[in-house]
Amino acid sequence: MPVDSKVGTAPLVGRSATVRSFMRMVEATSEGEFQFLALVGEPGVGKTRLLGELASRAGAQGLTTLWGRAAEFEQVMPFSALVDALDDHLESSRGRIAGRFGAAQRRLLATVFPALTANSSEVDLDEHADRDGIARLRLYRALRQLVDELAAPDGLALLLDDVHWADPGSAEFLDHLVRHPPRGRVLVAVAYRPAQAPPRVAALVAAAGGHQITVAPLTPDEVAEFLGEGVSRARGRALYEASGGNPFYLEALARMQRLEGAELPASVRAVLQVELGDLSSDSLRLAHAAAVAGDEFEPALMAVAAEMPEAALLTALNDLVARDILRQATSGRFRFRHPLVRQAAYEYAEAGWRLGAHARLAAHLARVGAPATVQAHHVERSCTFGDQQAITTLVTAARAVAAHAPETCAHWLRIALGLLPVEPGTLEQRLELLMELCRALSVSGRLAEGRDTARELLALLPADQYARRARAARICAVMERQLDRPHEARALLLDELSRMPNPRADAAIPLRMRLVVESLMRVDFRAAQAVLDLMPDSGEGWEPGLDVAVAALRPMSAYAAGRIADAQGLADTAERLVGAAADSHLAEWLDTMAWLCWADTCLGRYPVALKHFDRSAGLARSTGQAYVETNLLAGKARTLIALGRLPDALATVEESIDGARLIGSGQQLVFALTQRCLALAWSGDHDAALAVGEDAVTTVVGSHEVWGYMAQNARGVAMIAAGRLDEGVEALIASCADFKNPKIDRATLVATCELLAQVETAQGRDGARWAEMAADLDDPGLPVFTGLVTLARAHVTRPGDPAAAAALAEEAASRLTAGQRRLDIGRALLTAGLAHEEAGRADLARARLREATDIFLACGAAALAAQTVREQRRLGVRVPAPAAAGRTGSHGLSPRELEIARLVTQGLTNQKIAAELYLSVRTVETHLSRVFAKLGVTSRAGVAAMLARES
Repeated sequence: MPVDSKVGTAPLVGRSATVRSFMRMVEATSEGEFQFLALVGEPGVGKTRLLGELASRAGAQGLTTLWGRAAEFEQVMPFSALVDALDDHLESSRGRIAGRFGAAQRRLLATVFPALTANSSEVDLDEHADRDGIARLRLYRALRQLVDELAAPDGLALLLDDVHWADPGSAEFLDHLVRHPPRGRVLVAVAYRPAQAPPRVAALVAAAGGHQITVAPLTPDEVAEFLGEGVSRARGRALYEASGGNPFYLEALARMQRLEGAELPASVRAVLQVELGDLSSDSLRLAHAAAVAGDEFEPALMAVAAEMPEAALLTALNDLVARDILRQATSGRFRFRHPLVRQAAYEYAEAGWRLGAHARLAAHLARVGAPATVQAHHVERSCTFGDQQAITTLVTAARAVAAHAPETCAHWLRIALGLLPVEPGTLEQRLELLMELCRALSVSGRLAEGRDTARELLALLPADQYARRARAARICAVMERQLDRPHEARALLLDELSRMPNPRADAAIPLRMRLVVESLMRVDFRAAQAVLDLMPDSGEGWEPGLDVAVAALRPMSAYAAGRIADAQGLADTAERLVGAAADSHLAEWLDTMAWLCWADTCLGRYPVALKHFDRSAGLARSTGQAYVETNLLAGKARTLIALGRLPDALATVEESIDGARLIGSGQQLVFALTQRCLALAWSGDHDAALAVGEDAVTTVVGSHEVWGYMAQNARGVAMIAAGRLDEGVEALIASCADFKNPKIDRATLVATCELLAQVETAQGRDGARWAEMAADLDDPGLPVFTGLVTLARAHVTRPGDPAAAAALAEEAASRLTAGQRRLDIGRALLTAGLAHEEAGRADLARARLREATDIFLACGAAALAAQTVREQRRLGVRVPAPAAAGRTGSHGLSPRELEIARLVTQGLTNQKIAAELYLSVRTVETHLSRVFAKLGVTSRAGVAAMLARES
């Protein structure tokens, strides 16, 4: 929407620092950087006014500036904020924009933007039949491309106000956009109230590496400036006390001529109701009608709601505009000057009158053929019990948005179910709607509600409807597991299987698959394999994608049993099936796809694992399956750690942790914390690694499943990295159940044995037994295994025969190179360098240490890089600065690294440094790891000490 109709005229007081930040962000956008800004503050504090200032600055810089606003009473309308921002602009540039998209993308965009449906024969209602959620991913990609197209050639400032009221679709797309930034010059700014913002909105800044500005109330001096010289000091003080420095409240109170000598209103609602109370009866009635009509409306809708003749309506409309209650938005449309004004007008109307107004609007929209999604807002506020037409409208609207807005879908389905009479004639309809509601709740991450709905559905389903009961039971079991109730999940599955006359029938396959997953989680691999052995690879009556799901489960079970060759063959088969499968077929079975991804990682198939993790996580995000997405992101982080991409791993696992906390799943939280502990430990942030490891272990107290043992193992690695060697050894051995009946995977066991061999030998104890144990786990078909086994032998050989140890370490580095384990390659080269030195081969020692340093720097392994730098300096090597010539400063630091180092000495956190320098937190972490390595330190205190020494 054009900006002019949005920007207020109130003076901008007390916001100079914020305006300076605006200028920096606009300039950065013009230079080609994606920028994200959140203005956060209480209602009326001035967020909208500041957005107007930002719009002016962006426009002056030449950026296309579009402004939209979410509305309290349209929160279930999909993508309402984006439609408000973009639709008018799209209407004026439809031809140019449409030519940049293929037919399929145009159809998707036309389901969102009315401007793209006009005169279009391409709107395909079958698009809505894609209710597995894949359409959401496609739609988000199309919307992201649309943002890029709108940004060409001059750049785009997309400003969204009142995002705390954003519908789930708008919020989810913003989340997608900041995680997959547009290529063009784009500035996205959102404003919202922190107390009312949903978690996804509140997490946007962290996800984007963006900037948040908290808009505070005005001070007494700023209030005096705001009011101007015409207001007496006494009245100014009274206004400040009444408003609390809130500009909107202040402006509303200042308009009241009766303020002096009268009791001050207790809230702004009272202020606004006084303002509305001064209206004539026709004007007040029209204000009520406008509030019912929508956040933005045409006079025709106001007339229907108000039941007023045209002449009276126009007179009242003129009055409301003259009093600045309504403002013209775009040609022929109006909106309230502020959402709080609309809220007051809506609540000030009598409840019965509001119900009738909504009913009139619903009937009018039905007569003119408006989409069910437009009618539903008014239908749900005026419907009566048993109204089959209302039920049909709500269900039609729910199905239309199911693919890309499952929370909205669930909202309308719940209302429809509430209207449906409980009688035999409606049972089938109720069962159908409950199944759809169950699905919508589960994919949107509403775990408890999804579980309860599935239980309700099972209680109503006839005993002989095995296929429907199996689908409901599977969803319920998944939810029980994510709610940390695995025993209930398993009991439910076994109970449903016992009800079936033929537990091997096609209808039982989904239940048996969930039993396999439950057995894998409980580390009962024999039970998992027993079920898989009785399960065919495919069947004529199977749902699409079910054969891929079964194939995805098989590799992990074979791998856990030590049948590595079988596991590799099964993984190859699964990869072929997955590659040929449509996204829509995989989306239903993502919980099983996760096991294939993890199996790929365990087998050292890292590129394939990343491919599968990325595709599956993208599908999970687009379909709202947060409980699967968090697990997939944790697995991806583990793969990135193995590949030595530590900054990427930390960024990925932060997403996983946020998601797990949002859905309240302790199991998924531990998976995520475990990977964060490992990434921090290898990065060199030892204190943080130990804290996270302790948190992970504490969260799973009493657990005897694989995730609990993995958390213990990660904490042991962190202890050893921090120099707490004896505690670390004890923790690692305990995590492997004293190696009597270990529960963790074989790859982790081999890595644990190698680390124990290194530490125990360095401590003068018997490390040979750990090298032998690693050899017992070795498999010649896995370079990762053989490389780590060889490195373990190098550790135990080094004290007695350093030359032989050096040869073994170099052999290990070669094998690990084939396995792409960069961190372990660096560790092997470090071991080789130290052994060469002890064997009197200084030149070889220097060469290997230099190679190790380069690898550790590239990985972001600050502590290991600092160690190798110290070893090189001990050998008389002047370590060159990696920065380009002419761009190095103190200690060989680049200008940016030196800038970050100096901020570290001032005590700033990475988050504050990122905000100060307009960088992402991940970029700061990468620079800081290089600072640690170049200075040869392992802590922020060490950075401060080195810089202080020079000064």
